[in-house]
Parts: sequence; structure tokens; C-alpha cells
Amino acid sequence: MSRLFRRGLKDDRGSAAVEFAFVAPMMILLYYGLSETTIGMICDRRASHVASTVGDLIAQDTQVTSSEMTDVFNVGKAIIAPFPTTTLSMRITSIKADSSGNPQVVWSKVSGTGYSVRSGAVSGVPTGLLAAGETAILSEVSYSYTSPLAKTLPTPITFTQKYYLKPRKVTEVTWSTA
Repeated sequence: MSRLFRRGLKDDRGSAAVEFAFVAPMMILLYYGLSETTIGMICDRRASHVASTVGDLIAQDTQVTSSEMTDVFNVGKAIIAPFPTTTLSMRITSIKADSSGNPQVVWSKVSGTGYSVRSGAVSGVPTGLLAAGETAILSEVSYSYTSPLAKTLPTPITFTQKYYLKPRKVTEVTWSTA
């Protein structure tokens, strides 16, 4: 019996299979984790690009109509593709500092269900951005990302982005009902 036992200790056939059985689950989990994290980062960058682009399109205009705003929101949806657009929410707000320098909403438009139309005073505007009488366009985007794999990111993550842009061609981008 001792001879058989010694021979069994020296036999290393199958050791690779045992090592693989220990390492494979960790490697597979690492693969899923890296894949889901990378896709999530791409989605976050696209949400940021949406906020930047839709705000910039409005800041380049002089007067915005309802059909133009629809087109701008459609551009935002095209940028977020191929991710689903059902959880994409966008809000564009024109703000103007009153005579005391306090930012107030001039007009606000939304797309999606994550935001409501703003009115009244605006909080969170960076100090020194607006002097009395100056205007800016505030572009906000919220996107709830759900991983298609849902292995290491089983719950949705919400990305939010906010950009302040000064009007380029005029001192104030106005809203037109025409």
C-alpha cells in the first residue's frame, strides 16, 4: 500500500484541471466585471456628450422654437444610441441674473420623465458665472444605465451631467412660441 501511495503523490496528471477549477470562476467574474464597467463608462461619457452638445446647440442659437427644441432633443437621443433612450432625460434652461446678481429662470424645456420644467430662482450656479443682467444656458442630462449582463452591476446606475454655457451670438437666447 505504501508503494501505491508514493506513486500517487508523484503523479501530477490532472493537476492543471484542478487549478483551472479554482481559477476559472474568479477569471470569469473579473471578465464580466471589466466588461460591465467599460460599458458603463462609455454610457457615462455619452451622457456627458449629450449634455454638452444639446446645451451648445442652444447656446449657438439666437431664438429657439418648439420644433428646434424637439430637433435638439432628438440629437441627444441619437448621441446616446445604441443605448436605450427610454431612461434619458434632458432639460435646457435659460437663466438670467437679476439686478442683484441672483440667477432666475427665463424659460425651461424638458424631454423625458426625469426632470420637470424649472421656474423661479436657480441654485447651484457657480460663483462668478453671471454678473447682473447676464444670461447662460443650463443643460442637464440624467440617464439611468442598466447593464445588459447584470452580473457584477445588477442594479441600474444613474449618470447626471450639468453644463453651463454662455450664448454665443446674442446676449440672451430667447424662446419663441412661433
